Amino acid sequence: MTPRPPPAESLTVEFKSDRRRLPDAELIDAVVCLANTEGGEIWLGVEDDGTPTGLHAEHQLLTGLPGLVAARTSPAVTVSVEAVELRGVRVARIAVPKGHTEVATAAGAYLRRRLRHDGKPECAPMLPHDRASRRAHLGLDDTSAQAVAGATLADFDPLERERLRQAVQQFGGDRVLLELDDEALDGALNFTARQPDGSRVPTLCGLLLVGREGALRDRVSTHEFAFQVLEREAVKFNEFRRFPLLKAMDWLETNFRPYNPEEELQVGLFRVPVPMVDMAAFREAVANALIHRDYHRLGAVHVRLDDAGLTVSNPGGLVDGVTLANLLTTEPRPRNRALADAMKRIGLVERSGRGVDTIYRGMLKFGRPAPDYGRTDAGNVVVRLPTDAADLDFRRLVVEEERRRSGELPIDSLIALAALRELKRVTAEELADRIQREAATAKRTLEALTEAGLVEAHGNGRGRNYTLSAVVYQRQGDKAAYTRQAGFTALQNEQLVLNYVRQHGQIKRADVMELCRLSADQAKNLLGRLTDHERLVRHGTRRSAYYTGGPKE
Repeated sequence: MTPRPPPAESLTVEFKSDRRRLPDAELIDAVVCLANTEGGEIWLGVEDDGTPTGLHAEHQLLTGLPGLVAARTSPAVTVSVEAVELRGVRVARIAVPKGHTEVATAAGAYLRRRLRHDGKPECAPMLPHDRASRRAHLGLDDTSAQAVAGATLADFDPLERERLRQAVQQFGGDRVLLELDDEALDGALNFTARQPDGSRVPTLCGLLLVGREGALRDRVSTHEFAFQVLEREAVKFNEFRRFPLLKAMDWLETNFRPYNPEEELQVGLFRVPVPMVDMAAFREAVANALIHRDYHRLGAVHVRLDDAGLTVSNPGGLVDGVTLANLLTTEPRPRNRALADAMKRIGLVERSGRGVDTIYRGMLKFGRPAPDYGRTDAGNVVVRLPTDAADLDFRRLVVEEERRRSGELPIDSLIALAALRELKRVTAEELADRIQREAATAKRTLEALTEAGLVEAHGNGRGRNYTLSAVVYQRQGDKAAYTRQAGFTALQNEQLVLNYVRQHGQIKRADVMELCRLSADQAKNLLGRLTDHERLVRHGTRRSAYYTGGPKE
């Protein structure tokens, strides 16, 4: 299939006119810009408005173009080039891979692609802080482990050190830290870096965790966070702070609690709290934003509560290798490794690095929608925790099952139960998308829940699907819902198909598959049976076949 250019330029698409022969230097600049962003493609011979005008006579031979690009970039960028016919003219599509390190022109120019204020893309120089940010994004440098220029040990606050030791005790952190003196603690948590003369200088990690507020304002100007509460668009709370991170977490949690009402659910002899926002999820989302933000970029971490939910955002997109499609399964890749490790050892965040699981669990166990990362882009990570009313019956189910197991449900199992609660019936393939794993893993999860008596399986092979079990519906006092969802008998399926034909005049196999939730073979057998009994008449062959009412209908 012949590739076609997108309708407009973007961060990953560049149009270059070649009517007057594009200079080689401009082409190399465009390649470097894309390589230092997310990669993309250059359409040579296409005007800025997307009109193809063709290649210059000197660019008709494209075989030498990859070599030219490799020779004039450092490290060498390997592009692929293909000729494309558009509206009767010949243009070139140049595919540029994303660089895994900083890329420069042979002349030493570092460039990146960005969006202007009007939303249009442009090529811009990479300033020193841009380059540092890029290296941190790619996991090549750890900004939090680097010494802060001009900082001294006097910038550490003894009160924050004491707060740290209390946090280790409160959150079950690494108790070895409690036995260390200040200098040993600084070394264990990467709070200081040794200089060639043997002196110690505070790192960004050290200042962020135990630094004085004045030192943070003066030496880490990008550090800032805000807590905002909006009720029906009216501002109820709106304050910005530059506290060190442990104090920041305390301050945010203290100010959030009055806006986080909770009810109680009686489960057997125990009362289970049901807050509007799970505090473990709140703490993890806020800590992630403060830890993983890009400290080379201006902008505050925002924690905002409004009528729709709690939204936490931070400057700096997802690091290289992490996408919305693998959030639940990728290995931890912190932008600020020293800071992330320190927070784990203190106990403020999940020690395995699976903090996203904690956020998901805090939402799904109450029957609420999953966290929404849909507004995340290259410049910001944004997560919204919906504050929908809790499903108390679902919460009771989760509590009872976890007590039976004497442990928490695996996150995949919890996602599966939440999907069945929402969709009523799922297949392994549908669940695989939600748990971000292969279908075989999703099937094992569903079969394990079936063995536990929480789920029932229907059908075999590709048509196998799952519903919540009769026991679950009985616990919730909704036996009719189970009868509606548990599946149809063969006779009921036949009636569904015949009613569909009466209403619409005809039916195809694909319609039967969707209507009765059957596999292709099951739908074929059902239609064959109705045809044999003269309830339906078949017209056409293979994929074009359709069925109408028969003489006995």
